[in-house]
Amino acid sequence: MSKPAGTPCSNLRSDFRCGIHGQLREKGYPGCTVFDCFGAGQKVSHVTFGGVDWRQAPESATSMFEVLPVMRHLHELIWYVTEAIDLASARIIHSDLRRWLEDLDALTRGSAEAILALDINALRGEVNPLLLRASELGRATVRGSKKDYRGADLIGARMAGGDLRGASLRGALLIAADLSGADLRQADLIGADLRGTDIRGADLTDALFVTQAQLNAAKGDSATRLPHALHRPAHW
Repeated sequence: MSKPAGTPCSNLRSDFRCGIHGQLREKGYPGCTVFDCFGAGQKVSHVTFGGVDWRQAPESATSMFEVLPVMRHLHELIWYVTEAIDLASARIIHSDLRRWLEDLDALTRGSAEAILALDINALRGEVNPLLLRASELGRATVRGSKKDYRGADLIGARMAGGDLRGASLRGALLIAADLSGADLRQADLIGADLRGTDIRGADLTDALFVTQAQLNAAKGDSATRLPHALHRPAHW
């Protein structure tokens, strides 16, 4: 379907649920199955706009739709900071991470105007050094040299069965890459593009900063080992 941003999908029901949620992939909407707002939608609806229904109050729609992507960035940062706090190996920076978690949460509770005024890129720039430090501390638990593929173009790469323990794959393009059977324990996957990546039989047990959206975009199977906080996509 081709439609302007901010225009409701024709499959959106009156109760705000998707009318074809159980058949999205079959109906040609795989992109919808890999999107994750990290709870930003609920925060915008219930907190920022106090439960206002944009259908009942159409004057709120434009502002609400503009706030959502900014809120999503904030919630994504909260996800990463929370995961970093859960890393026992990063305990020396836990206090700094907790301060950021409080600050980010406070930002999500601001007015629509305050949220829209945020410089998300600058905010990410301030948080990223701590996340990078958490990654270094987490990956340091893996002995020996570790591969560095940060930001690398690995589209279609053949890395099946590879030893990628403790590797940095931050922001790497892994579209359609073959990582089947690879060992990705303690590998940093923050921002990695896993669209169509073959991770069947791969071990991501303790992989760092993996999101549900990344898994939903990849190709796995019952043998793929996942981080404990994430679930196996139904289409696998």
